[in-house]
Amino acid sequence: MFTTRFTQLLGIDHPIVQGGMQWVGRAELAGAVSNAGALGIITGLTQPTPEALVAEIARCRSLTDRPFGVNLTILPAINPPPYAEYRQAIIESGVKIVETAGANPVDHLPDLKAAGITVVHKCTSVRHAVKAEKVGVDAVSIDGFECAGHPGEDDIPGLVLIPRAAEELTIPFIASGGFADARGLVAALALGADGVNMGTRFMCTQESPIHDTVKQAIVAASELDTELMFRPLRNTARVASNTVSREVVQILDAGGQFEDVRDLVAGARGRTVYETGDPEAGVWSVGMVQGLIHDVPTVGDLVERIIREARGLVTGRLAGLLADTQNEPVSVIS
Repeated sequence: MFTTRFTQLLGIDHPIVQGGMQWVGRAELAGAVSNAGALGIITGLTQPTPEALVAEIARCRSLTDRPFGVNLTILPAINPPPYAEYRQAIIESGVKIVETAGANPVDHLPDLKAAGITVVHKCTSVRHAVKAEKVGVDAVSIDGFECAGHPGEDDIPGLVLIPRAAEELTIPFIASGGFADARGLVAALALGADGVNMGTRFMCTQESPIHDTVKQAIVAASELDTELMFRPLRNTARVASNTVSREVVQILDAGGQFEDVRDLVAGARGRTVYETGDPEAGVWSVGMVQGLIHDVPTVGDLVERIIREARGLVTGRLAGLLADTQNEPVSVIS
Protein backbone atom coordinates (compact mmCIF):
# COMPACT_ATOMS: atom_id res chain seq x y z
CA MET A 1 0.00 0.00 0.00
CA PHE A 2 0.95 3.64 -0.47
CA THR A 3 0.13 5.49 2.75
CA THR A 4 -0.28 9.24 2.33
CA ARG A 5 -1.90 12.08 4.24
CA PHE A 6 -4.97 11.58 2.05
CA THR A 7 -5.38 7.86 2.74
CA GLN A 8 -4.98 8.54 6.44
CA LEU A 9 -7.49 11.41 6.38
CA LEU A 10 -10.20 9.36 4.67
CA GLY A 11 -9.44 5.89 5.98
CA ILE A 12 -8.84 4.31 2.57
CA ASP A 13 -6.18 1.82 1.48
CA HIS A 14 -5.01 3.38 -1.77
CA PRO A 15 -4.47 7.04 -2.79
CA ILE A 16 -6.88 6.81 -5.69
CA VAL A 17 -10.24 8.60 -5.99
CA GLN A 18 -12.97 8.08 -8.56
CA GLY A 19 -14.12 11.36 -10.06
CA GLY A 20 -17.66 12.55 -9.36
CA MET A 21 -18.85 12.42 -12.97
CA GLN A 22 -22.29 13.56 -14.12
CA TRP A 23 -24.45 10.60 -15.20
CA VAL A 24 -21.58 8.21 -14.36
CA GLY A 25 -20.99 8.49 -10.60
CA ARG A 26 -23.66 6.03 -9.50
CA ALA A 27 -23.78 3.49 -6.69
CA GLU A 28 -22.52 0.49 -8.65
CA LEU A 29 -19.33 2.28 -9.72
CA ALA A 30 -18.72 4.08 -6.42
CA GLY A 31 -19.28 0.88 -4.46
CA ALA A 32 -16.87 -1.10 -6.62
CA VAL A 33 -14.16 1.57 -6.29
CA SER A 34 -14.53 1.67 -2.52
CA ASN A 35 -14.48 -2.11 -2.30
CA ALA A 36 -11.17 -2.02 -4.17
CA GLY A 37 -9.69 0.10 -1.37
CA ALA A 38 -9.88 3.43 -3.20
CA LEU A 39 -12.55 6.12 -2.74
CA GLY A 40 -15.77 5.88 -4.72
CA ILE A 41 -17.84 9.00 -5.33
CA ILE A 42 -21.58 9.30 -6.03
CA THR A 43 -22.45 12.34 -8.13
CA GLY A 44 -25.17 14.13 -6.20
CA LEU A 45 -26.79 16.07 -9.03
CA THR A 46 -26.99 12.99 -11.26
CA GLN A 47 -29.94 12.15 -9.05
CA PRO A 48 -33.05 14.17 -10.05
CA THR A 49 -34.13 15.01 -6.50
CA PRO A 50 -32.64 15.02 -2.99
CA GLU A 51 -34.93 12.10 -2.18
CA ALA A 52 -33.47 10.14 -5.09
CA LEU A 53 -29.98 10.92 -3.78
CA VAL A 54 -30.93 9.47 -0.37
CA ALA A 55 -31.99 6.27 -2.14
CA GLU A 56 -28.77 6.15 -4.19
CA ILE A 57 -26.64 6.58 -1.07
CA ALA A 58 -28.54 3.72 0.56
CA ARG A 59 -27.97 1.61 -2.55
CA CYS A 60 -24.23 2.30 -2.40
CA ARG A 61 -24.15 1.44 1.29
CA SER A 62 -25.72 -1.92 0.44
CA LEU A 63 -22.84 -2.58 -1.97
CA THR A 64 -19.88 -1.61 0.24
CA ASP A 65 -18.96 -1.19 3.88
CA ARG A 66 -15.94 0.92 2.95
CA PRO A 67 -15.78 4.75 2.92
CA PHE A 68 -17.38 6.49 -0.06
CA GLY A 69 -18.27 10.09 -0.76
CA VAL A 70 -20.77 12.28 -2.56
CA ASN A 71 -19.94 15.03 -5.05
CA LEU A 72 -21.91 18.26 -4.75
CA THR A 73 -21.17 20.61 -7.64
CA ILE A 74 -22.29 24.17 -6.95
CA LEU A 75 -22.75 26.35 -10.01
CA PRO A 76 -24.49 29.69 -10.53
CA ALA A 77 -27.68 29.30 -12.56
CA ILE A 78 -30.90 31.16 -13.33
CA ASN A 79 -32.84 28.27 -11.80
CA PRO A 80 -30.30 26.46 -9.61
CA PRO A 81 -30.97 23.06 -8.07
CA PRO A 82 -31.98 23.09 -4.39
CA TYR A 83 -28.40 22.82 -3.17
CA ALA A 84 -29.33 23.15 0.50
CA GLU A 85 -31.75 20.24 0.18
CA TYR A 86 -29.14 18.06 -1.52
CA ARG A 87 -26.69 19.00 1.22
CA GLN A 88 -29.21 18.03 3.88
CA ALA A 89 -29.87 14.73 2.12
CA ILE A 90 -26.15 13.97 2.29
CA ILE A 91 -25.97 14.88 5.97
CA GLU A 92 -29.07 12.94 6.98
CA SER A 93 -27.80 9.89 5.06
CA GLY A 94 -24.72 9.77 7.24
CA VAL A 95 -22.17 10.32 4.47
CA LYS A 96 -18.83 11.38 5.95
CA ILE A 97 -16.95 12.53 2.82
CA VAL A 98 -18.12 15.23 0.42
CA GLU A 99 -16.39 16.49 -2.70
CA THR A 100 -17.47 20.03 -3.53
CA ALA A 101 -16.81 21.62 -6.92
CA GLY A 102 -17.71 24.70 -8.89
CA ALA A 103 -18.31 27.77 -6.75
CA ASN A 104 -16.75 28.58 -3.38
CA PRO A 105 -18.16 26.05 -0.87
CA VAL A 106 -18.00 28.45 2.08
CA ASP A 107 -21.79 28.67 2.52
CA HIS A 108 -22.04 24.89 2.80
CA LEU A 109 -19.11 24.29 5.13
CA PRO A 110 -20.76 25.14 8.47
CA ASP A 111 -23.46 22.48 8.08
CA LEU A 112 -21.10 19.92 6.57
CA LYS A 113 -18.45 20.40 9.24
CA ALA A 114 -21.04 20.36 12.03
CA ALA A 115 -22.05 16.92 10.79
CA GLY A 116 -18.45 15.69 11.00
CA ILE A 117 -18.03 15.54 7.22
CA THR A 118 -14.60 15.70 5.59
CA VAL A 119 -14.73 18.15 2.67
CA VAL A 120 -12.54 17.84 -0.41
CA HIS A 121 -12.86 20.81 -2.77
CA LYS A 122 -12.04 20.54 -6.47
CA CYS A 123 -10.06 23.45 -7.96
CA THR A 124 -8.40 24.29 -11.26
CA SER A 125 -5.84 26.80 -10.01
CA VAL A 126 -3.43 27.26 -7.14
CA ARG A 127 -5.06 30.53 -6.08
CA HIS A 128 -8.45 28.85 -5.77
CA ALA A 129 -6.88 25.97 -3.85
CA VAL A 130 -5.27 28.38 -1.40
CA LYS A 131 -8.62 30.13 -0.96
CA ALA A 132 -10.33 26.80 -0.32
CA GLU A 133 -7.79 25.99 2.38
CA LYS A 134 -8.37 29.38 4.00
CA VAL A 135 -12.15 28.93 4.16
CA GLY A 136 -11.71 25.58 5.90
CA VAL A 137 -11.88 22.61 3.54
CA ASP A 138 -9.97 19.52 4.68
CA ALA A 139 -8.32 18.65 1.37
CA VAL A 140 -8.16 19.79 -2.24
CA SER A 141 -8.42 18.03 -5.60
CA ILE A 142 -6.60 20.10 -8.20
CA ASP A 143 -7.40 19.70 -11.91
CA GLY A 144 -4.78 20.14 -14.59
CA PHE A 145 -5.54 21.36 -18.11
CA GLU A 146 -5.61 17.75 -19.34
CA CYS A 147 -8.80 16.94 -17.44
CA ALA A 148 -12.26 16.19 -18.73
CA GLY A 149 -15.00 18.68 -17.98
CA HIS A 150 -14.01 22.17 -16.88
CA PRO A 151 -10.22 22.78 -16.70
CA GLY A 152 -10.55 26.48 -15.86
CA GLU A 153 -9.12 29.29 -17.94
CA ASP A 154 -5.44 29.29 -16.95
CA ASP A 155 -4.42 26.32 -19.14
CA ILE A 156 -1.85 25.05 -16.63
CA PRO A 157 -1.01 21.35 -17.09
CA GLY A 158 -0.43 19.01 -14.18
CA LEU A 159 3.35 18.89 -14.51
CA VAL A 160 3.45 22.52 -13.35
CA LEU A 161 0.18 22.77 -11.40
CA ILE A 162 0.86 19.88 -9.01
CA PRO A 163 4.24 21.02 -7.67
CA ARG A 164 2.97 24.60 -7.48
CA ALA A 165 0.08 23.40 -5.33
CA ALA A 166 2.56 21.47 -3.18
CA GLU A 167 4.50 24.68 -2.62
CA GLU A 168 1.44 26.64 -1.48
CA LEU A 169 -0.84 24.22 0.39
CA THR A 170 -0.48 22.76 3.87
CA ILE A 171 -3.56 20.51 3.71
CA PRO A 172 -3.55 17.19 1.77
CA PHE A 173 -4.31 17.40 -1.94
CA ILE A 174 -4.80 15.01 -4.82
CA ALA A 175 -4.03 15.55 -8.49
CA SER A 176 -6.66 15.24 -11.19
CA GLY A 177 -6.52 15.31 -14.98
CA GLY A 178 -4.44 12.91 -17.04
CA PHE A 179 -4.22 9.94 -14.67
CA ALA A 180 -4.92 6.38 -15.74
CA ASP A 181 -2.13 4.11 -14.60
CA ALA A 182 0.76 3.44 -12.23
CA ARG A 183 3.07 5.85 -14.02
CA GLY A 184 0.69 8.71 -13.35
CA LEU A 185 0.24 7.79 -9.69
CA VAL A 186 3.98 7.60 -9.05
CA ALA A 187 4.54 10.86 -10.93
CA ALA A 188 1.83 12.66 -8.95
CA LEU A 189 3.30 11.46 -5.65
CA ALA A 190 6.76 12.56 -6.78
CA LEU A 191 5.42 15.99 -7.68
CA GLY A 192 4.02 16.43 -4.17
CA ALA A 193 0.41 15.23 -4.40
CA ASP A 194 -1.09 12.84 -1.83
CA GLY A 195 -2.97 10.81 -4.43
CA VAL A 196 -4.79 10.98 -7.74
CA ASN A 197 -8.34 11.44 -8.97
CA MET A 198 -9.36 9.43 -12.04
CA GLY A 199 -12.54 10.03 -14.02
CA THR A 200 -12.14 8.90 -17.62
CA ARG A 201 -10.18 5.81 -16.55
CA PHE A 202 -13.00 4.66 -14.27
CA MET A 203 -15.52 5.28 -17.05
CA CYS A 204 -13.79 2.43 -18.86
CA THR A 205 -14.41 -0.28 -16.30
CA GLN A 206 -16.91 -3.10 -16.30
CA GLU A 207 -18.86 -1.60 -13.41
CA SER A 208 -19.16 1.83 -15.04
CA PRO A 209 -22.88 2.44 -15.73
CA ILE A 210 -22.45 3.64 -19.32
CA HIS A 211 -23.00 1.84 -22.60
CA ASP A 212 -20.18 -0.46 -23.69
CA THR A 213 -20.04 1.24 -27.09
CA VAL A 214 -18.95 4.46 -25.38
CA LYS A 215 -16.30 2.59 -23.41
CA GLN A 216 -14.97 1.09 -26.63
CA ALA A 217 -14.97 4.55 -28.26
CA ILE A 218 -12.73 5.80 -25.45
CA VAL A 219 -10.40 2.81 -25.83
CA ALA A 220 -10.15 3.46 -29.57
CA ALA A 221 -9.58 7.21 -29.21
CA SER A 222 -6.27 9.01 -28.85
CA GLU A 223 -5.17 11.97 -26.75
CA LEU A 224 -5.98 14.16 -29.77
CA ASP A 225 -9.68 13.28 -29.82
CA THR A 226 -11.14 15.95 -27.54
CA GLU A 227 -12.52 19.44 -28.13
CA LEU A 228 -12.37 22.53 -25.94
CA MET A 229 -15.84 24.06 -26.04
CA PHE A 230 -16.92 27.46 -24.73
CA ARG A 231 -13.43 28.98 -24.97
CA PRO A 232 -14.78 32.32 -26.29
CA LEU A 233 -17.29 32.36 -23.41
CA ARG A 234 -14.56 31.84 -20.79
CA ASN A 235 -16.26 28.67 -19.57
CA THR A 236 -14.01 26.09 -21.20
CA ALA A 237 -15.12 22.45 -21.20
CA ARG A 238 -13.14 19.49 -22.51
CA VAL A 239 -15.40 16.97 -24.24
CA ALA A 240 -15.15 14.14 -26.74
CA SER A 241 -14.58 15.23 -30.30
CA ASN A 242 -17.64 14.39 -32.39
CA THR A 243 -19.89 16.09 -34.92
CA VAL A 244 -21.83 17.91 -32.21
CA SER A 245 -18.88 19.28 -30.24
CA ARG A 246 -17.08 20.34 -33.41
CA GLU A 247 -20.19 22.22 -34.54
CA VAL A 248 -20.37 23.99 -31.17
CA VAL A 249 -16.73 25.04 -31.42
CA GLN A 250 -17.24 26.29 -34.97
CA ILE A 251 -20.33 28.36 -34.06
CA LEU A 252 -18.69 29.99 -31.04
CA ASP A 253 -15.40 30.63 -32.83
CA ALA A 254 -17.41 32.46 -35.50
CA GLY A 255 -18.85 34.82 -32.89
CA GLY A 256 -21.92 32.88 -31.79
CA GLN A 257 -23.32 33.08 -28.28
CA PHE A 258 -24.53 30.45 -25.85
CA GLU A 259 -28.10 30.75 -27.09
CA ASP A 260 -26.89 29.65 -30.51
CA VAL A 261 -25.63 26.33 -29.15
CA ARG A 262 -27.96 25.75 -26.20
CA ASP A 263 -29.84 22.88 -27.85
CA LEU A 264 -26.62 21.23 -29.01
CA VAL A 265 -25.11 21.10 -25.53
CA ALA A 266 -28.24 20.12 -23.59
CA GLY A 267 -27.40 17.79 -20.73
CA ALA A 268 -30.17 15.39 -21.75
CA ARG A 269 -28.33 14.75 -25.02
CA GLY A 270 -25.15 13.89 -23.16
CA ARG A 271 -27.05 11.49 -20.95
CA THR A 272 -28.43 9.85 -24.09
CA VAL A 273 -24.87 9.12 -25.22
CA TYR A 274 -24.17 7.09 -22.10
CA GLU A 275 -27.53 5.32 -22.12
CA THR A 276 -27.89 4.42 -25.81
CA GLY A 277 -24.24 4.08 -26.78
CA ASP A 278 -24.39 6.61 -29.62
CA PRO A 279 -21.22 8.75 -29.25
CA GLU A 280 -22.65 11.26 -31.73
CA ALA A 281 -25.91 11.90 -29.86
CA GLY A 282 -24.59 14.88 -27.88
CA VAL A 283 -21.61 16.31 -26.07
CA TRP A 284 -20.00 14.21 -23.37
CA SER A 285 -16.99 14.70 -21.16
CA VAL A 286 -13.76 12.80 -21.62
CA GLY A 287 -10.13 13.65 -20.88
CA MET A 288 -6.98 13.61 -22.95
CA VAL A 289 -5.97 10.61 -20.87
CA GLN A 290 -8.14 8.44 -23.12
CA GLY A 291 -4.98 8.03 -25.18
CA LEU A 292 -3.59 5.92 -22.30
CA ILE A 293 -6.67 3.70 -21.91
CA HIS A 294 -6.51 0.40 -23.78
CA ASP A 295 -8.91 -1.95 -22.00
CA VAL A 296 -12.09 -2.24 -19.92
CA PRO A 297 -11.14 -4.16 -16.76
CA THR A 298 -13.09 -4.63 -13.57
CA VAL A 299 -12.55 -1.86 -11.04
CA GLY A 300 -10.85 -4.30 -8.69
CA ASP A 301 -8.42 -5.48 -11.35
CA LEU A 302 -7.66 -1.89 -12.39
CA VAL A 303 -6.88 -0.64 -8.88
CA GLU A 304 -4.84 -3.74 -8.05
CA ARG A 305 -2.85 -3.35 -11.28
CA ILE A 306 -2.12 0.32 -10.65
CA ILE A 307 -0.89 -0.29 -7.10
CA ARG A 308 1.14 -3.36 -8.07
CA GLU A 309 2.81 -1.63 -11.00
CA ALA A 310 3.38 1.57 -8.99
CA ARG A 311 5.16 -0.47 -6.33
CA GLY A 312 7.21 -2.07 -9.06
CA LEU A 313 8.21 1.29 -10.46
CA VAL A 314 9.31 2.60 -7.08
CA THR A 315 11.20 -0.51 -5.97
CA GLY A 316 12.38 -1.54 -9.42
CA ARG A 317 13.11 0.94 -12.16
CA LEU A 318 13.46 4.06 -9.99
CA ALA A 319 15.43 2.28 -7.27
CA GLY A 320 17.62 0.82 -9.99
CA LEU A 321 18.37 4.25 -11.37
CA LEU A 322 19.42 5.38 -7.92
CA ALA A 323 21.59 2.30 -7.43
CA ASP A 324 23.35 2.94 -10.74
CA THR A 325 24.45 6.36 -9.51
CA GLN A 326 24.95 5.63 -5.81
CA ASN A 327 28.64 6.50 -5.94
CA GLU A 328 28.14 9.76 -7.79
CA PRO A 329 27.71 13.18 -6.11
CA VAL A 330 24.07 14.06 -5.45
CA SER A 331 22.67 17.55 -6.03
CA VAL A 332 19.70 18.49 -3.86
CA ILE A 333 17.25 21.23 -4.93
CA SER A 334 16.31 23.41 -1.97
